[in-house]
Amino acid sequence: AATIHREYHDSTEIQISKLVSVKTGGCSEDCGYCSQSARYNTGVDKEKMMELEEVLKLAKGAKSIGSSRVCLGTAWRNVKDDADFDKVLEMVKSINEMNLEVCCTLGMLTESQANRLSDAGLYAYNHNLDTSEEYYKAVISTRAYEDRLKTIKNARKAKLSVCSGGILGMGESVEDRVSMLFTYSNMDIPPESVPINALIPVEGTPLEDQKIVSIWDMLRMIATTRIVLANSAVRLSAGRTNMSDEGQALCFLAGANSIFAGDKLLTAPNPEYNKDQELFQILGLKPMKAYKKGDKP
Repeated sequence: AATIHREYHDSTEIQISKLVSVKTGGCSEDCGYCSQSARYNTGVDKEKMMELEEVLKLAKGAKSIGSSRVCLGTAWRNVKDDADFDKVLEMVKSINEMNLEVCCTLGMLTESQANRLSDAGLYAYNHNLDTSEEYYKAVISTRAYEDRLKTIKNARKAKLSVCSGGILGMGESVEDRVSMLFTYSNMDIPPESVPINALIPVEGTPLEDQKIVSIWDMLRMIATTRIVLANSAVRLSAGRTNMSDEGQALCFLAGANSIFAGDKLLTAPNPEYNKDQELFQILGLKPMKAYKKGDKP
């Protein structure tokens, strides 16, 4: 995996992304891992949409510490053509003008909505498959696997870059993990970006009693993803707070070339910026610049 990584990427560069939850809580979905589902009592309150100025302030702060991508997340089942979506489009337009890659994760998306996001300057759309098609039903019942694949197709039709990955530690088998990667590798264009998340068990959700995924499982998944999807960015995502510096170093060696910076990932804890900077210095890593893999929209 390390050899393939060096062949296709600059192994000394890591993309730093900032994830901003612009609309938190109150989602109608029943995803078994999620603290933002209205169906579970997790202590996450439903909040109103963040204001543009607040989001731009966070984006500026992220850029100042080397982030080249800002991801905007909303706790929506699907995008509605309403005033809140108009606000998101304005956020996308404004952050794009700061010469940052903008990614959105807003739930299910129609082709026309994908086109509106693209016109506003969106660079990437995130929509995770989470796991294999076979295991998916054990985690989520409020939408089908095919719905997820359709949203990814709609993003593609709008010429958006696709960010799509999975979560380890939900009770799935190794075969389920392989099946998910097989699905990605069989797409006409595989995702340019593949987040690999370790489940953070949230009290109040159906998966609250799951064991923390071992670093070796994460490492194997990152290495396999790097081999199967050689051109893609492999994002070391949720679960980094449970990893040692040595564990993260092995993940970077195996092909992970992106992390999320800041103390929160939507509602989950994330390592502090200074700790990441210290690790980068020790390992001789540097932040990747925006639009490394493609032209600015």
